[in-house]
Order: sequence, then structure tokens, then C-alpha cells
Amino acid sequence: MKFLIILTLAVAASAFPESELVHRNRVMPVVDDIEGRITNGQTATVGQFPYQVGLSLRVNALSSAWCGGSLIGNQWVLTAAHCTDGIQSVTVYLGATVRTSAEVTHTVPSSNIIIHSGWNNQNLRNDISLIKIPSVTYSSKIAAVKLPARANSYSTYEGETVVASGWGRLGDSSNGVANNLQYVDLKVISNAECARTYGTSIVVASNICVGTPNGRSTCNGDSGGPLVVKGSKIQIGLTSFGAAAGCEKGYPAAFTRVTSYLTWIADNTGLQV
Repeated sequence: MKFLIILTLAVAASAFPESELVHRNRVMPVVDDIEGRITNGQTATVGQFPYQVGLSLRVNALSSAWCGGSLIGNQWVLTAAHCTDGIQSVTVYLGATVRTSAEVTHTVPSSNIIIHSGWNNQNLRNDISLIKIPSVTYSSKIAAVKLPARANSYSTYEGETVVASGWGRLGDSSNGVANNLQYVDLKVISNAECARTYGTSIVVASNICVGTPNGRSTCNGDSGGPLVVKGSKIQIGLTSFGAAAGCEKGYPAAFTRVTSYLTWIADNTGLQV
């Protein structure tokens, strides 16, 4: 059984083996030299992903970081805990296709962020957080994603075609910033298959994984961004981690499984989930 070094898909570079996990350092220069994108995807059209959110995360006075997120209500953004852990403030970009040309932006302090109380930066368990923003008006470019209905049991979604989206590197060798929102169609694989790469202590029931054939995958900087069922546009995952060996190497990409957190989302936001 092969366990790879894994990488949370925020910005900057720091990795950790399964036996000694270290939370990824998301620090980057203020000049906005964003790293990491959807690899080998397609360019989104205006309004294609109205729920997609960009997050510029202020780590300290000298550095910032970049992640993705999704709008789940007119005052709430869903993203990854490893994106928001330890930051001072976040600027939320709404309605953007070109990364920094948003219809609406809001900057909120860390007190507006709710990180799951079970978040563990050693094994990436409960990698989920919420950001409260001033109320936004929906339009053709800004709208909430659908969340799965709460039920007694859920599909594993294994074999489903899903869509991941984000701004980012177009390949492992790319150093430039992609200004345009990218997306890629992928298929959900079983957690057992995913665990053959990362280990059963990392891949648990609250994760969902996709295969990444032909170099198509999420990558650094896509963290926190949405994974939706193609056609229905129901969000079932948010980008969490992948292999440090590279985004185009064919190793699975892992997400936080949204159906595991619907009660937590409802309890903290008041949304009818």
C-alpha cells in the first residue's frame, strides 16, 4: 500500500507525510503572486458558476493567501478550515469570472469566520469553515449553490460526474497566474480506492475523492472551492488536499464531504438545509 505525501490545496508550498502531518503554510507575498489552479480544465463563461467565490486571505501585515469558496446563502460562504485558520481578515470576491474583477467585494474580520470545532490540522479532519458577509443581492452572476437535502442516508456519489472550479495554475510547470475562472469535469471514486493512495487514517467517511485522469485535477489555490454534481449543480464537496507529487500525476484529489456537515451548516447559519 503506497501512502503519498499530501498537500492541502491552498497557496504556497509545504507538505507533510501521513506519519507526520504539518499544516500547509499558505503565506504568500502581498503582490498577489497566487499559486495553484485547476489543471487542464476549461475556461468558464460569465455567470456559469454564480456560486463561485474567491477569497483573498490576509495572514498578517506583510502576506496574504488565496482560496476558493462557495456562496450558500446571501450572507454565508462555505470554504476549507485550512484556508481560514489563523488569518486576520478575508476579502470575498463575488460574481467574478476574471479573478479580481468581481461584481461585489466584502472584507470581513476573522470574527466573522466559524471554523469547525473538530478541525485537526494534523490529519485534515473536519476541513470546513464558514464566513459571514453582508447580505448580497442575487443576480445572473451571483447566486447560492444548492446543498444536498438532509436525509437519513446519502449516496456515496461513486461514479457520478462532478465539476470542480477555481482560479489557478494550468499545469504543474506553470508559474503564471490564471486570471480566468477554470473548471473541470471529474468522476467520484470510492473512498477505499482513494485510501490506497493516502491511507485510511487520512481518507475517512467525511471525505469524498475524485479520479484525476489525463492531468485533469484541482490544484493549489483551489482549496475551499466547490465540487458539484454535473447537471444538478448540487455541492457535494469542497476542495481539501491532493498529492504533493503534483496535480497532473494522476493521484486522487480529496474533498470535504458536504453531506457529513449539513447539520453543522444549518446550526451555524440558520439556513434551511
